[in-house]
Amino acid sequence: MNLNLYGHDGQWLMVDCGVSFNAPLDPVASETADGEGQKDNLYNVVAPDPDFIVKQRDALAGLVLTHAHEDHLGAVPYLWPRLRCPVYATPFTAEVLRRKLAQVGLDGKVPLIEVNADVLLQLGPFTVRWLAITHSIPDPFALHISTPAGNVLHTADWKIDAQPVTGKPFQHKLYQSLGETPILGMVGDSTNALKPGMSVSERSCFDGLFATIQPLTGRVVVSCFASNIARLISLARVAKKTNRYMALVGRSLTNMYSIAKSQGVWPEDLVLADVNHMGYLPPHEVLLVATGSQGEPRAALSRLALDNHPQLELSAGDHVVFSSIVIPGNEDAVNRLLQRLKGKGVHTLLSEDSALPIHASGHPCAEELKLMYHWVKPEIAIPVHGENAHIKAHCTIAKNSGVRKTYAGNNGDLYRLSPQAGIRRQWVKAGRIPIQK
Repeated sequence: MNLNLYGHDGQWLMVDCGVSFNAPLDPVASETADGEGQKDNLYNVVAPDPDFIVKQRDALAGLVLTHAHEDHLGAVPYLWPRLRCPVYATPFTAEVLRRKLAQVGLDGKVPLIEVNADVLLQLGPFTVRWLAITHSIPDPFALHISTPAGNVLHTADWKIDAQPVTGKPFQHKLYQSLGETPILGMVGDSTNALKPGMSVSERSCFDGLFATIQPLTGRVVVSCFASNIARLISLARVAKKTNRYMALVGRSLTNMYSIAKSQGVWPEDLVLADVNHMGYLPPHEVLLVATGSQGEPRAALSRLALDNHPQLELSAGDHVVFSSIVIPGNEDAVNRLLQRLKGKGVHTLLSEDSALPIHASGHPCAEELKLMYHWVKPEIAIPVHGENAHIKAHCTIAKNSGVRKTYAGNNGDLYRLSPQAGIRRQWVKAGRIPIQK
């Protein structure tokens, strides 16, 4: 649930504006509540409280989006009426946002400016450059933000992927070149800082999924994150090689597929089947991709497990493959889903239990972080996007990589980078607001 503000010379630049799902307004209180209390405190959609910047929105130069994941842009349709600033995004991300704005009656009302990779844009005192990077969604970007006080690299979500299924391979030389000019600070992704080594390439998932699915009989259902277009493309190729028809089950999947088609990301030779026809096919010819990998009760996979999906049903001997991780906090919901499926005689496979790579994280592990620090050479490391343990581990990696200063903070802290570096604790009112109960 990202919302970042950079301040200089009396103005602010907002980077990303996301939501969280099935979350409490007060995580600390929720952790200490009993099970029923936790359920009562959860909201379907939660956004960051923008009160601090809303009170000075005339000083907001713009909102810049790094990529199209919900935790980076999902709050824009709900919070923009309070912000009233221009929004800047690259084409794929802009199209995702455009459709979300239309759902809340803001189509054509938000000044949404499309930008291209490597462009330089002057937003108030901030010079912003979009830097191509690899992640688990098309069109991801890091940001190089310059002011007279210094330069900052805002990595957003990233990984080093030499063989991505969509987009270009990670550009080492681009990030090595950043180290040739002083980088005051690097604000970076900490999600996998506790994991050693390198992340798995998205290309490896095709091999793992093909080897997993090829010998299976019965229907195969794969559940993955809807925004992972590369995974959908890999699954379509698996379907083609295993002589199965593939269809998408769930609105978010069909929407992202439609966007990928409109943006030229989806390969023309990969044709999907109509989900309404899948029930008439022999089970060994069916490959379904369904929403609901986190056990969401209203998602397609839960409805299939409960036999209340209007178009399809699963039978004993079918298979459900989870090409995703179980996000912390969703363990109980996923376990309930697994029990329902097993009760129907459906075989299940979690990515955590697979001997083959059937899921790849979109975030950097420890060795990738070390490489980025080696290339960029920032004076200050500011780990973000993770829990305290991840941020502290990220700080250790940065220190061991030769970074002079590292700052571990919390929501609401103000990081002062220049002229005197430091943190002002709880300087900004930070919290969460409910969007949907």
